[in-house]
Amino acid sequence: MMTRREAALALAATLLLPFPTAYAQAVRTPKPGSAERKALMDALRVPIEKKLKRPVIFKVDVLKVQGNWAFLRGAPLQKNGKPMDYRGTVYAEAIKEGAFDDSVCALFKRERGKWKLVTHALGNTDVAWDTWDEDYGAPPAIFK
Repeated sequence: MMTRREAALALAATLLLPFPTAYAQAVRTPKPGSAERKALMDALRVPIEKKLKRPVIFKVDVLKVQGNWAFLRGAPLQKNGKPMDYRGTVYAEAIKEGAFDDSVCALFKRERGKWKLVTHALGNTDVAWDTWDEDYGAPPAIFK
């Protein structure tokens, strides 16, 4: 026969078992200049530079990592740190129409030790990441 303490521990273990490890880990932000932060920025840089046809760096407003998931919210900048010049890009018309927000958001997943870009949005005027936790199985805490 189990004691009350043993029964409580067994119940707690049973209830926690279905939760993925990522949800049990703390949310953290990689430090500027760290290898992890650089890997995340580099994973996003490739598609953004391809869309804009110019080199970029990122102003990071939010960067959260939990387990093998990461979320970024920020803005693309020119290499010299000045705001991006979108003239001549696919976004020029949207800017003229007032349907462009100078922001970028991205969802990453670490696979086999490397950060991979899962999805991203550039210039959205609404909350692009609103359903990314449900759509991709990412932990909700990284979006808060």
